[in-house]
Amino acid sequence: MMRRFAAAFFLSLLSTLAPAADALGPDQLLERIRSERAAEVGAMAEREKAFLAKHSEQASLLAAARAELNAQKAEAERLKAEFDRQAAQLAEQEKQLTLHVGDFGELFAVVRQSAGDIAGQWQDSLLNAQYPERLARLKALAKSRVPPSSEDLDGYWMTLLEDLAASGRVERVELPVVGLDGQRKTQPVLRVGTFSSFGEAGFLRYDAEAGELLAAANQPSGRGQATSYLESGEALAELPVDPTRGTLLAQLQREPDFWTRLQQGGLVGWVIVALGAFGLCLAAWRMIYLGGVARSIKAQLQDLGTPRRDNPLGRVIGMLGPQPQLADLETLELKLDEAILQETPPLERGLGLVKLISAVAPLLGLLGTVTGMIVTFQAITQSGGGDSRLMADGISQALVTTVQGLVVAIPMLFLHSLLAGRSKALIQLLEQQSAGLVALHLSGAPRRD
Repeated sequence: MMRRFAAAFFLSLLSTLAPAADALGPDQLLERIRSERAAEVGAMAEREKAFLAKHSEQASLLAAARAELNAQKAEAERLKAEFDRQAAQLAEQEKQLTLHVGDFGELFAVVRQSAGDIAGQWQDSLLNAQYPERLARLKALAKSRVPPSSEDLDGYWMTLLEDLAASGRVERVELPVVGLDGQRKTQPVLRVGTFSSFGEAGFLRYDAEAGELLAAANQPSGRGQATSYLESGEALAELPVDPTRGTLLAQLQREPDFWTRLQQGGLVGWVIVALGAFGLCLAAWRMIYLGGVARSIKAQLQDLGTPRRDNPLGRVIGMLGPQPQLADLETLELKLDEAILQETPPLERGLGLVKLISAVAPLLGLLGTVTGMIVTFQAITQSGGGDSRLMADGISQALVTTVQGLVVAIPMLFLHSLLAGRSKALIQLLEQQSAGLVALHLSGAPRRD
C-alpha cells in the first residue's frame, strides 16, 4: 500500500516539474533555487539585525527611565525634608507671634468678627449707593489673616462714625439711578437717613447684588410729597419713609397688579371675567330699557285720553277701544289681561339670565379652586414639596378664581333684585291703571289726566 502511494506521489511530482524542466535545464534550475535561497537568507539576516538593534535601544531607554525614577525619588525625599523643615519653622514662628501679640490677638479677633457682622448688617443699606467702597474695606478686614495695622483700625473707626452721622441726615446728593427703561442716569437723590430715598420718578430701592439705586415700578402713596420737596428746596417738609429700610418697598414690587391677578386665574378665571362682563352689559341694557319705559309710562299718565303706542300703558289703553257696555265687562277684563300679559315678557326679559349668571359664577370659582388644587398636588408630586414656588401657580389659581366667582356673583344678585323690582313695579302700574280704566269706562266718566 505504501509503495503504491509513494509511486503515485513521485509521478505527480514529475508531472508538476515537467513544464519547468522543459523551460529550464537542470543546471539552470539548480542555480535559480540557490539564488532564491540566498535572497531569503539575506532578508532573514537583515530582520535579525534590525531586531537586535531595537532591543539594544529599548534597553538603553529602560536604563534612562530607571535613572530618571531614581532622580525623582531623591528629589521627592529632598522636598519632603524641606517641607518638614519649613513646617517646623512656621510652627515656631506662629508660637513666637502668639507670644509677642499676647492680648492683642483677642482684640484683633474681636475686630475681625465685628467687621464681618457689620458688613452683613450693611449689605442692604442705602448708604452703600453713596459710599460703595466701605463694604469692600469691611470685608477685607473681616477676612484678613494678619493683624490689622493702626491705619486699618483708624479707618474702621472712621467708617463707623461716618455711618452714624449719615444715618441721621436728610440730604440731596447726585447719584446714578437705573430708571424703569434700564438706562443709568445721574440725578439728584433725596436720602432720608437709611430709611428711604427719592429720585425724579419717586421712591428708589437699593439692589444689594448690583449695588445700584433702581426706580421702583410700583410706587406707594406719598411720592408727590418727595417730588414737591425736591422742586421747592424747602428745609422742612413732610416725607413718607419706610421704617423697615426697604423691606415694605420690596414687597410692594412683588405685589401683582390687576392684570397679573386676572392672569393667575387661568382659563377658568377668564371665563368668569367674560361671564361677569356679559352680565354687567346685560344688566346695564335692561336698566336703561326699563328706565326708558318708566319715563314713557310717566308721560302717558299725564295724558290718558290720548293713548300712544310707544309705551306699554298706551298700548294697554288702546285695547279698550270705544266705551264698552256693562255686558262686555268680562270680555273687557280678558282683553286687558291679555294686553298686560303681552307687555310682561319685554319687561322681564333678561332677568333669568342675570340670575343664572349670579348662580353659575360661584360654581365656576369652585371649579377653578379644584383645578388649582390639582395643579398644586401635581407640583408637590413632581418636586416632593421642597420648593413652594412651584406650588404658587396652583394655589394662586385656586384662590383667585374663588374671588372672581364671588366678585361676579354678588353684584349680579343685587342687579337681579333691582331689575326684578323695577319690572315688577311697572307691571303693577299697568295692572293698577287697567283696573282704574275699567272702572272709569263702566261708570261712564271720561278719562282724566
